[in-house]
Amino acid sequence: QVQPVESGGGLVQAGGSLTLSCSVSGGTFVGDDMVAWYRQAPGKEREVIATITWDDGSRHYTDSMRGRFTIYRNYHENRAFLHMNGRKFEDTAIYYCSVKRECVVDWGQGTQVTVSS
Repeated sequence: QVQPVESGGGLVQAGGSLTLSCSVSGGTFVGDDMVAWYRQAPGKEREVIATITWDDGSRHYTDSMRGRFTIYRNYHENRAFLHMNGRKFEDTAIYYCSVKRECVVDWGQGTQVTVSS
């Protein structure tokens, strides 16, 4: 079992940027792990933002998220990141990291991002 841990959430001004981090508690990312970032806004369903494959770094974005989010990983830090530009009020949500390993998906607890004026 993999235990993702998110960090980096908080309060950000509209138009600002923020970078979230995902690591694995007590372990490391390996090989074919697929790391995904999701978010869930108040009263809405959880939606996927982007995914990245750990070994080759290949990335995919949901069309509506493309351009304002960047997913990447750092091998040496053993972390995956989600960088967000140009925050809007509607980006206020809980952001989750998930890790898919050998057909099993594990979720982190999420980190709150609040966009303010």
